[in-house]
Amino acid sequence: MPVLKDSVRAFRWVRTRGVRHRAGARSQTPKLLILDQLLLPHKEKWISCSDHKQVAECIKDMNVRGAPAIGCVAAYGMALASHEKKFSSPQNLLTYLESAKKTLAATRPTAVNLFWALERMKSVLRPGTVQSIQKTLEDEAVKIFDEDLAANRRIGELGAELFQRDSVILTHCNAGSLATSGWGTSLGVIRTAYEQGKVKKVLVDETRPYLQGARLTAWELKKDGIPYELVTDNMAAHLMKTEKVDAAIVGSDRISAQGDVANKIGTYGVAVLCKYHNIPFYAAAPTSTIDLKIRDGKDIPIEERSIREVTHIQGRAIAPAGTIARHPAFDVTPKELVTAIITEKGIARPPSASTIAALFQSTLRVPVPA
Repeated sequence: MPVLKDSVRAFRWVRTRGVRHRAGARSQTPKLLILDQLLLPHKEKWISCSDHKQVAECIKDMNVRGAPAIGCVAAYGMALASHEKKFSSPQNLLTYLESAKKTLAATRPTAVNLFWALERMKSVLRPGTVQSIQKTLEDEAVKIFDEDLAANRRIGELGAELFQRDSVILTHCNAGSLATSGWGTSLGVIRTAYEQGKVKKVLVDETRPYLQGARLTAWELKKDGIPYELVTDNMAAHLMKTEKVDAAIVGSDRISAQGDVANKIGTYGVAVLCKYHNIPFYAAAPTSTIDLKIRDGKDIPIEERSIREVTHIQGRAIAPAGTIARHPAFDVTPKELVTAIITEKGIARPPSASTIAALFQSTLRVPVPA
């Protein structure tokens, strides 16, 4: 059986040697390196962020994307904020951190992991010195990263059990290493199933308008050597009707308390097609993506992004000048169309208020590597 390396990372937390102090030692200045996903698959370029405003810009502009990755990056953004100035007192630092939190929270409205991570970073703040607060924030950001990576591995293990040998799996958008701390959610399930000899090939929806499937998922699958075929979004119905498609699996940016799934625009259409063709439709996400404050998916805020992202591809116009376009970045798939939701704490099957609630009552602990 093949063993995959899981070498792709969407971001890296690093420390560089800074100014020399009187004692001769150099301070270690933290930076967050973000892989610019807008340039993939043709160019791998890292954006060096030294303050939280740069991090916020990368989230807003989608240089980094994917709900779990956004959560991790926002946490590191808070850690960066604590190093941006010479704070005269701990209170001045805490005031500055509250402002940084608001800046980061204003970037993407749908991905609940963003707000979850920011609230978690705020929750660990305690009275202390500037240095102790800085250390607390960095330690918590690293912990969030490690927990997400461990959760993705567990999601992969649980999800792979749902597939048989020689499965043909359709996926939409990108929910792999590029969208998380590593390994991925829906792509993590595919990776684990492939290691177990269960995946014949993956059908990759190109995922308009940003082409995350064509640019990112195909790039990850190619690196891993997993067989795949790229298909345009409007080919899914034909392939489900005329060929063997065993399942569809996607990630999620927010899941309601009753199991409605918000994900990249086009996901709802895939789910409708799966229902008609009697094909299982799965969503994979960590429990941090579940928003227990929102019962019904209709209340999930849907981000409307710019017209230009639809009328242009990589800066080149594909529509007449002045064309009016729509760009809801996400849609919501009702729980009735979802066969199961795979999380690190178990599988909600079928999704409902009770099966979702049971996940949070689970005593299952996901081991985090030391």
